[in-house]
Amino acid sequence: MNFMNLYKFWFFIILMFGFMFFLLGLILLSSEYLIFMDWEIISLNSCSITMTLLLDWMSMLFMGSVMLISSMVIYYSCDYMINDNNNTRFLVLILLFICSMGFMVLSPNMISILLGWDGLGLVSYCLVVYFQNCKSFNAGMLTVLTNRIGDVSILLGIAWSFNNGSWSFLYYNYYFMDKGYVICMFMILAAFTKSAQIPFSSWLPAAMAAPTPVSALVHSSTLVTAGVYLLIRFNFLLIQYNLSFFLLLSMLTMFMSGLGANFEYDLKKIIALSTLSQLGLMMSILFMGSPNIAFFHLLSHAFFKALLFLCAGLIIHCMNDSQDIRHMGLLIYNLPYTSTCFMVANLSLCGLPFLSGFYSKDLSLEFLTMNYFNLLIYFLFYVSVGLTVSYSMRLVYYCMVNYNGLFSCCMYMESLIMMKSMIFLTFMSVFGGCSISWLLFLYPEVLIFPLECKLLPLVFVFFGGYIGYELSFVYLPESMFGLSNNLLSHFFGVMWFMPNFSTYMIYSKSLIISGMYYDFMDMGWGEFIMSNMLSYYFLFMSKMNLYYHNNSFKLYFSVFILMTFLFVIV
Repeated sequence: MNFMNLYKFWFFIILMFGFMFFLLGLILLSSEYLIFMDWEIISLNSCSITMTLLLDWMSMLFMGSVMLISSMVIYYSCDYMINDNNNTRFLVLILLFICSMGFMVLSPNMISILLGWDGLGLVSYCLVVYFQNCKSFNAGMLTVLTNRIGDVSILLGIAWSFNNGSWSFLYYNYYFMDKGYVICMFMILAAFTKSAQIPFSSWLPAAMAAPTPVSALVHSSTLVTAGVYLLIRFNFLLIQYNLSFFLLLSMLTMFMSGLGANFEYDLKKIIALSTLSQLGLMMSILFMGSPNIAFFHLLSHAFFKALLFLCAGLIIHCMNDSQDIRHMGLLIYNLPYTSTCFMVANLSLCGLPFLSGFYSKDLSLEFLTMNYFNLLIYFLFYVSVGLTVSYSMRLVYYCMVNYNGLFSCCMYMESLIMMKSMIFLTFMSVFGGCSISWLLFLYPEVLIFPLECKLLPLVFVFFGGYIGYELSFVYLPESMFGLSNNLLSHFFGVMWFMPNFSTYMIYSKSLIISGMYYDFMDMGWGEFIMSNMLSYYFLFMSKMNLYYHNNSFKLYFSVFILMTFLFVIV
C-alpha cells in the first residue's frame, strides 16, 4: 500500500539521522568539542532575534535517542494504524512533533526554544484528540491548557532577559546577574508544567487518550522529558539557589504516582503513572545537584519506556481494544514474543540488576545516600522505588502469569512489523544502561558504603516485588479495607484528587456561573438594559428628530425659552 511505503521511507530517513546524531554526540563527547551556529534574523535595539544551534554531546545524544525511538514508533505505526482513515495525517503530526523537539533540544536561544516548546504543546493537542470522542476532547483541552502555563512562563522569561543583551542563556554569568532567581522560577514553572510535576500532574494520565504509538513517543523521549532537559540546560542557574522545596515536590510526585499505579486497572494509565514516577526521580536528582545522573536516567528510561508502550499497544490490539488488565491473563502462552519484550522492559523499569534501568537508578540512590538529606527525603525516595516494583509485579501477575481474565473476545496475533520494531528497543533495554554509563562517565565512579547501605536498593526492589504480588490477590475497592476506608482507597487511586482540583474551577463552577449570567443577561434585566437600551435610545432620538422636522411651533418656542434662560444664567 502507498501509505506503508511512506511510513517505511520516513522510518529509514529518521533512523539514519538518529544513528548519525548519536555517533556525532559520542565524537563530541570524547573530543570535548562543541559546535555553535548563530544566524541573526532581525536586530532590535541591543537584542537580536537569532536562530541558534548548539551541537554539543548532550544535545546530540538526546536528539539521537529521540530519532531512534521515533523511527521505531513510525515503523510500528505502519501496521498499528493500517485500518485508520487518516494515517497520512498521523504521520505528518508525528514528524511535526519530532521537528518541534529538535528545535527545543538543539537551541540554547530562548526564542527558538519557545518555538519548539509551543510546537510540542500544540501538536500534542492534535494527537491527543486524534480519536475524536468526548473523552479525547476533554483530555486534549486539559493537556493544552496546562501546557499553556509553561508557555507563558517561558515568554515571561524571554521578557525578563530582554535587558541582558541576548536570549542565549549560555552567555550569562548567573553568579553576577541581578534577580536571576526570577528567571529561575520561570524556568522551573515551565519545566513543572511540561514534565507534569505536582500540582500539574493530572494532564499526563489524561493524555493516554492518544493512540498508543504517540504515547510511546510522548512518554519516553519527547514531550514530558522536555522540562527535565530544559532544567539540565539551566543547571548553572539552578545551583545558585536553595531548591529544597522543589525537591520535596518532585519527591511527592514520585511517591504519589507510584501509590496511584497500585490502585489502577487501566494498562496505559499504569504505564503513564510509571512515567510520572520516573520524571519525579529525574527532577529530584536534578534538584539534588547532579544533572549528569538525571540526563543518564533520562536516556536509559527513554528506551525501555518506549518498548513498554509498544508492547502494551499490541496487547490492547489482541484484547479487542480493551485496556482493562482484569480482562487479560496468561498472555505468556498466547503472545510469547511480546510478553518477553514486556517483561524485559518491566524488569528494567524496576531496576533489576544489570538491566538498563538498574545502572541509572542505583547511581541515583547511591548519590542520595552519599549526600546530606533529611530522613523524609530518604524515606520517600526508597519507598517510591519499592512502589515502582510493586505495581510492575502486579502488572505482570494480571497480564502474564497465574491470572485468567476469561475475556472471550480475543484475537491473538503478533504482527511481524510490530515485532521487528521492538528488537532494537529490547536490545537497548538490556544493554543501553551499561553502554551509556561507560560512554557518559569517562572514569568509573566508585562509591564506598557500608554493606547495609549498598544492599538497601536491592532490598527495597525485592520487598516491593513481593508486596506487589501479594496485593494482586486483593481487589482493594471490594475488600474489607476498601469498604471500611472508601475515601482513603479512592484518595490513593485518583492521584490525591488532583484531576478534580485541576478542573475544579473550569468544569464545576464555570457551568453554574455561566447559567447565572445567562439568566441575568439574556433572560432578565440585562437584556432590557444592555441589549435594548441602544435601540430604544435611537428610536427615541429618531422620534424627536421627526417631531423637530414637522416645524412644530411649541418646540421652537420651548427651545427659545430654554436658550434664553441659559444665556441669562451664564
